[in-house]
Amino acid sequence: MNDYFSPKQILSTLGGVLVVLWLLGVYWSFSPDTFSVKASVAAFTQETNLQPVTGVATTTAVIDVGDTLLHKSGGYLSNDMLPPSVLLDNMPAWEFGVLEMLRDITLSLRKDFSRSQSQSVENEYLVKAQPNLNIDSTNWILPSAESQYQEAFDLIKLYRADLADVSKGNSQFYARADNLRDWLKEVEKRLGSMSQKLSASVGSDVIDTNLAGDPAATQSTFTPEHKQTKTSWWLLDDNFYQARGMSWALIHFLKAVEIDFADVLEKKNALVSLRQIIRELEATQETVFSPFILNGSGFGIVANHSLVMANYISRANAALIELSELLNQG
Repeated sequence: MNDYFSPKQILSTLGGVLVVLWLLGVYWSFSPDTFSVKASVAAFTQETNLQPVTGVATTTAVIDVGDTLLHKSGGYLSNDMLPPSVLLDNMPAWEFGVLEMLRDITLSLRKDFSRSQSQSVENEYLVKAQPNLNIDSTNWILPSAESQYQEAFDLIKLYRADLADVSKGNSQFYARADNLRDWLKEVEKRLGSMSQKLSASVGSDVIDTNLAGDPAATQSTFTPEHKQTKTSWWLLDDNFYQARGMSWALIHFLKAVEIDFADVLEKKNALVSLRQIIRELEATQETVFSPFILNGSGFGIVANHSLVMANYISRANAALIELSELLNQG
């Protein structure tokens, strides 16, 4: 072997492989750009000659967000077992954020948007699609996570096609204020939790308010009145990119809501509120020029990217709460 490969040649080859893997990892770590939901709906209707009926925008946004999750640069990375993707954590965190939003809206499609009332029958396609998204995001084989997710999105495509075929009328999408409000309530909880995780990057003394407002309320076990919360430095970038993934997916879903629920939002005078939420979330997608997620103290000389992200998430969540209240008014 020494006659053919010198130690210098072996080291050079290994070094070249490591450089290629590093460059590939960097390229795969760039999150996808946002896309136009209106353009996606137009492409679907033109390709299929079906009508852009109520619900097509929302289902198209779900399908295209899911397609981007699985087929972006590098594909789906969260369950990869080989380098360089097995060494990456930012993009898998981004993927999990997108996946959480997909799970929430698909559940709402199944139990709310596609049903006229609580006693009505669930849609046959969504009954099968929604559970497929609940598989562990790191499942590698038998079955793989992406195979289950792809099956779910294929079923949602069948629901969309059935929805848009006005000659059938088997599948429905009900754009009502109460349906929209129920989904927004789930989004509020997601954003509220993420805002707390991001804000804990600097650490703070928190007063226990879990039972505030209800003198008769109880909880399972005792918790101290004061507790110190601080995110581990190991999780700082994961929380940051998970928030970016959640926001990226939510931007598209809210733009679809603007189309499908246009009449409802107009009647409630809530269209401007929705657009303001989208604007706040779009700010979370700005380019991060630092090679690292910095974690400076609250008023220190070094930036704290987590607090900046928490600010945008909190403002969007506050606007979501106001939008929910508008939808609840007669």
